[in-house]
Amino acid sequence: MAQVTLELPDDLTENEAKFQLAVRLFQIGKVSCGKAAEIAGYTKPTFMELLSKQGIPVFNYTSSEFEEDLRHV
Repeated sequence: MAQVTLELPDDLTENEAKFQLAVRLFQIGKVSCGKAAEIAGYTKPTFMELLSKQGIPVFNYTSSEFEEDLRHV
C-alpha cells in the first residue's frame, strides 16, 4: 500500500483527516466499507455507525431495487 505525507491545517487532526479520506473513498466506490474502516482506524461496525450518524448511506440501495424487493415480499 502506498503512503502519503500531508501537512494538515492546525484545526484538523490526523484522525479526522483519515476518517474524511476514508469516507470519501468509500462514497465514490474506490474502496470497500471494510477497507475504508481500516484506513480510518476503526472496526467495520464502528465505521458503519459513524457513517450512519453523519447521514451517509452504508448500502448503495436504489429505489428501484427497493421496489423490486417489495414485490417479492
